Amino acid sequence: MMADRVFTEIEYIRPMEIEARSMEIIRQELSERGVTLDPVQAATVMRCIHSSADFDYVRTLRFSENAVERGITLLRAGATIVTDTNMALAGINKRALDRCKSRAICYMADPQVAAEAKKRGVTRAAVSMEAASRLPGPVMLAIGNAPTALLSVYEMIKSGRWAPDFLIGVPVGFVNVIASKERIMSTPVPYIVNAGRKGGSNVAAAIVNSLLYQIEGSRL
Repeated sequence: MMADRVFTEIEYIRPMEIEARSMEIIRQELSERGVTLDPVQAATVMRCIHSSADFDYVRTLRFSENAVERGITLLRAGATIVTDTNMALAGINKRALDRCKSRAICYMADPQVAAEAKKRGVTRAAVSMEAASRLPGPVMLAIGNAPTALLSVYEMIKSGRWAPDFLIGVPVGFVNVIASKERIMSTPVPYIVNAGRKGGSNVAAAIVNSLLYQIEGSRL
C-alpha cells in the first residue's frame, strides 16, 4: 500500500488570471529577496523571470543607455523584428505587434538562406543576419539561440557594413555564447543582453513583448 504523500497545495485560478497571479508571485519573491528593480527596466526583467522562472535575470540582464525607451520608439515607428528561431517568432505577441504597425520575421527556414549557409559552411543564423541587413526601415534583432548570429552582426558592425537599430541578445548555451554577448555590448548599438550562458528563444520573445506591452500600457 502506498504511503500517504504530502503534496504542494494547488491554487485554483481561472485561466485568464494565471499570468496576473504569476506576476504577483514574482513581485512577492523580489520583495522577499530585498530586490528593487529600476522602474524603467522592471517590466523587461519581470517578463524574463516569468518566461523562465529564473530570478538570475535580476542581476544578469544588461541594458545599454536608454535601451527600453529606444526599443519602444522603434516599435512605435514600425520596426521589423528579425528573430533567429521560429520559436522566438511564435512567442512574440502578434496582436500587440500589429497595433503598433511593426512586424516580425525569421529567415531560418528560407531556402536561399539555407543554400547560402551550406555553400559557405556557416550557420543559417549567420546568413539570416546578412539577410536582415538588407531590410529597409528600422530593424530590431531578437537573438535567443545562436551566438553565431551575434558574431555575424558584430563583424558587420566592426567593418562598417551594417548595424541594426536595436539588438536583443540572449542566446543560450556553452560555445561562444559569453564571447558573442561581450562583443555586442562593446558596440554602440542599443541593446538588451543577458550576460552569461542563460537565455533562449522564450526569453528573446519575452523581452520584445515587454516593450510592446509598455506601448499599450495595459500590462506589466
